[in-house]
This record gives sequence, structure tokens and C-alpha cells, in this order.
Amino acid sequence: QVQLVESGGGLVQAGGSLRLSCAASARTSRSMGWFRQAPGKEREFVAAISWSGTDTNYADSVKGRFTISRGNPKNTVYLQMNSLKPEDTAVYYCALGSPPTSWGQGTQVTVSS
Repeated sequence: QVQLVESGGGLVQAGGSLRLSCAASARTSRSMGWFRQAPGKEREFVAAISWSGTDTNYADSVKGRFTISRGNPKNTVYLQMNSLKPEDTAVYYCALGSPPTSWGQGTQVTVSS
């Protein structure tokens, strides 16, 4: 099974930026994406990108602020998060496939007001 490893989380003030990274342990031709889960809430979709990188999709709550992209090789995916808000605070998970069949361990993002 493909392993996913995230990095880049941390603590940032509202209005700040963070960049999350996710590396898959093997080459993949599948879409990749990001989900998040805040305390007491269900895991929710954030963004996804096709294998080619030409198609992207975002949750309404992050459109215009977050950008998903794929690296080279294509087994890496990034999430650039700008204009962060306290409500973006959550554990962010990298996912492989649609629907996801593999998950990363998660990385904490905390936005202070």
C-alpha cells in the first residue's frame, strides 16, 4: 500500500500563510487531495488535483485562498494556504485517489486570532 507523509503544519497568526507538502512512497497515476478535521467535527474535503495537474477542485470555504499543486515527480502534492483564518485550524490529511484509499498521518495547522 502506498504510504503518504505530510509536512509543513504549524502555528500561524490570522492572515498568515503556510505550505503543506505530501509525498507518496511510490509513483502514482491517481488524483491526490487534502482533507481536514477540526476538533469535534467530521473530516471535510479541502482540495483535490488530477494526476496531470490540470484539473483542480476546492471547497467553497478555501477558494481564492488555498492553492493545490503537484510537484515533479508527480507523487508529491502541495497545499499553499494564504489569508489563513482561525476557522482553518484543523488536522490536515493528504489523500490518494477519489474516493481516497490511502491517508497520511495528518499535520496540525493552528491559526491564532
